[in-house]
Amino acid sequence: MSLDPALRSRIESLLQANRVVLFMKGQPGMPQCGFSAKASGVLEDLGVEYAHVNVLADPEIREGIKAFGNWPTIPQLYIDAELVGGSDIIEQLAASGELSQVLGLPPPDRTPPQVTVTEAAAEKLRGALGDDPNAVLSLSIDARFQPRFQIAPRQDNAIAVEAAGLRIQFDPASARRADGITIDWVDDFRGQGLAIDNPNAPKPVQAITPSEADRQVRAGELVLVDVRPPEERLQASVAVTHRIFDDGGRADLEALPKDTRLAFLCHAGGRSGQAAEEFRAKGFTQVFNVEGGIDRWSQEVDASVPRY
Repeated sequence: MSLDPALRSRIESLLQANRVVLFMKGQPGMPQCGFSAKASGVLEDLGVEYAHVNVLADPEIREGIKAFGNWPTIPQLYIDAELVGGSDIIEQLAASGELSQVLGLPPPDRTPPQVTVTEAAAEKLRGALGDDPNAVLSLSIDARFQPRFQIAPRQDNAIAVEAAGLRIQFDPASARRADGITIDWVDDFRGQGLAIDNPNAPKPVQAITPSEADRQVRAGELVLVDVRPPEERLQASVAVTHRIFDDGGRADLEALPKDTRLAFLCHAGGRSGQAAEEFRAKGFTQVFNVEGGIDRWSQEVDASVPRY
């Protein structure tokens, strides 16, 4: 497709204003496709500052960027106004260390992780690999500590471990997250399949009652975060110290120590639950969701808080 000159100018301005730009579906905290999640996850793992463009919110950019770089899919990564590629290429360059080199970052840590594979799991994995001597197990662990197993070709330069007679390959970020894991095979009420016990994974988001959240905030043991927009907070607000996302509040929260106790609050608990999961994925280890939100807070803690 031909590219409108005004649209081309918009894209060029974006690339000139930011050294690293990721055109993606959604936002880094809430990607809206798996490929965009992988691409933004790689950049987050590297700790590089980058601009992102949510193409779902800008149909002109969504189609225009495909013509601009003659690349038919999203996401797309640009560095120094040059197209790098999509999620697969981004992952490959990150795994080889080339992406760190281009970005001027230190080489990634390639220390192999400590991995234990039970005999039950090893037996199942050997069966899956079959007789192909070139086939190995690849394990990736994303920023949310969700594992993904794949059968992949052997790569002699990959980060790899030998466990229970199996070769397991990792990308650099997954290798760090995998240190100390145990891979087992389960066959119980949960069904059949591989299971990973990962001591590095943050604890799941925990529920907290409004009364307990109120007590802990007043005792200085908990940071309460109201995730609602300003217009909702005007309708009803809690009478204890709390933080908000707007006016730079989100960035301030993300800069807190990762062991800060954070509790998230919204109207009924849905949006705050999503925010809690987002901060858990960023490495925060003590994350809570206020059950029932401010509506239940009004009923159990402070009846002067309007219900809406």
